[in-house]
Amino acid sequence: MAPATQYELSPPPGDAISALAFAPNGSTKLLAASWDKQLYAYDVAKPDSSLIKTYEHRAPVLDVCFGDNENEAYTAGMDCVVNKVNLETAEMTEMSKHAAPARCVVYSPAHGVLISASWDCSLNLHNVREPSSTPIRIALPGKPHAVAASPSKVVVAMTGRIINIYDLQTIQNLFSSGQSELKPWQQRESSLRYLTRAVACMPSDAGYATSSIEGRVAVEWFEDTAESQARKYAFKCHRQPAPDGDGDIVYPVNALEFHPVHGTFASGGGDSTVALWDAEAKRRLKQYQKFPDSIAAMVFSKDGKYLAIGVCPGFETGQEDYSGEGKTSILIRELGDNEAKGKGAK
Repeated sequence: MAPATQYELSPPPGDAISALAFAPNGSTKLLAASWDKQLYAYDVAKPDSSLIKTYEHRAPVLDVCFGDNENEAYTAGMDCVVNKVNLETAEMTEMSKHAAPARCVVYSPAHGVLISASWDCSLNLHNVREPSSTPIRIALPGKPHAVAASPSKVVVAMTGRIINIYDLQTIQNLFSSGQSELKPWQQRESSLRYLTRAVACMPSDAGYATSSIEGRVAVEWFEDTAESQARKYAFKCHRQPAPDGDGDIVYPVNALEFHPVHGTFASGGGDSTVALWDAEAKRRLKQYQKFPDSIAAMVFSKDGKYLAIGVCPGFETGQEDYSGEGKTSILIRELGDNEAKGKGAK
């Protein structure tokens, strides 16, 4: 069995990391979006000379995803703009502009659909196959904080504990029909009492997980039957005993990511730890040694061989003069053969 190894990418981003994305098709190219207004491209297979290129934006980059191949990416920024980035030529094309910062961006290669979510309480739906087409704006009932796509669905987690689930095929049909109204496939109330920080979809297309600022994770299934809904559960995590012995210090769970092969998932928190969980068996598989700072973002490579972990100071200590400069790092864990494999139900 191959041993697990861990190393740091150099040079790291110059300020806090907002998002990480691995290229499709088992590529070792990794993108990192940062508050220093840069998008960083790395090759994680070359630890000593990993930085390929940087792409300067007009404002902090809040999210990034790949397009159809490893040379195409989409970014969402503090300047309200959703950009397409040609990673070979560094050419940037504006896809749409929101009325407030664009917080999240996800792409479905199977449907040719790019979805951006903004703090102006809207989604922009882009038909990537028809670049000349006008994006469709969909109003949301709350401010979106996290978005994730499964093979057939998009999950949008908002303020007010609202979760909207949209069907990707319905969105694709919307483009061809010429209509501009989209109702959610389902609207749910979050299983978590506090603000949603992250959402991730199961690669099996069966359901999703959400995490909150209050050290909890919930796992739910899409199927709207009594049996499936009875399976949903939530659990406490990323907490540490208080130094005075009175209760726990509770940290936000900033990052969630499902393993693309085994279907287990990783969580990363403000307590500077990463844990691996078996969603089916409802148990923790592993907790890694503490990292130097808060976990801001995580992503598995598409073949499941690597886990990229973005580390930078969080806001847990309430810093007013925040800076991630010199304290930000991206760690790559090359996973052992069975490291992320579930143990099965008891």
